[in-house]
Amino acid sequence: MSNTISIEPQIDSAIFLDNVSIRYQLPNEVIRTFKEYMIKRVQGHIRHNTFWALKQINLDIKQGEIFGIVGRNGAGKSTLLKVISKVLIPAEGRVWVKGYISPLLQVGAGFHTELTGKENIYLNGTLLGHSQNEIEEKLDEIIAFAEVGEFIEAPLRTYSSGMYARLGFAVASAWQPDILIIDEVLSVGDLAFQEKCYERIASFRNSGATVLIVSLSIDQIRSLCQHTLWLDHGEVRMMGKTESVCDAYQDSFEKKK
Repeated sequence: MSNTISIEPQIDSAIFLDNVSIRYQLPNEVIRTFKEYMIKRVQGHIRHNTFWALKQINLDIKQGEIFGIVGRNGAGKSTLLKVISKVLIPAEGRVWVKGYISPLLQVGAGFHTELTGKENIYLNGTLLGHSQNEIEEKLDEIIAFAEVGEFIEAPLRTYSSGMYARLGFAVASAWQPDILIIDEVLSVGDLAFQEKCYERIASFRNSGATVLIVSLSIDQIRSLCQHTLWLDHGEVRMMGKTESVCDAYQDSFEKKK
């Protein structure tokens, strides 16, 4: 990543965003039921306010980079990851991504609480585009990495948030992706498991994969990421070397005390 964003993706670009914006139309009054909404809509009484979740975001993230995203709650971090993962389509701008993406956008994403851990491995692996044979080849490795023990045969509704996170990360990272996207998952679980996650992320980086990480832990961002983006109310506040961005971000908290 460079501070100067080119107008077209380069040969070493993994993720390229050109003036990407996400816009939501929000009713300016509380509507409690669908019936009430339809009556007001037919009568032409609904008024909307425009909310920009992201506004004119430009990014050029290079292959093999571990890239961090920081910002307060509601800054647009998760929305940005969903745009890159093609879960959301931007209202404006264009998104260019090179390679296979493995997104881990939230704890338990792609899981069904009434299925067992093992059944959810097959479900989640299928959603990520893997065949049953490919999943079976990785099954023992995924179970061992997740460290959920006998709970692998229990329904997910019996799992703690840490167990959810361990199983989710184990599945999402079982196959080396071109791009791994992680949203807050590393903040859940014990320190020993977090260290295992860091080691796997480092192995991906050494093999040329690109990793995007959203985390509320500045220490995690500092230890893992080469470059970082600071989002504030859907806009780029600062982008560049991780140390500089994290220092500025933390300074902003001190100034508001």
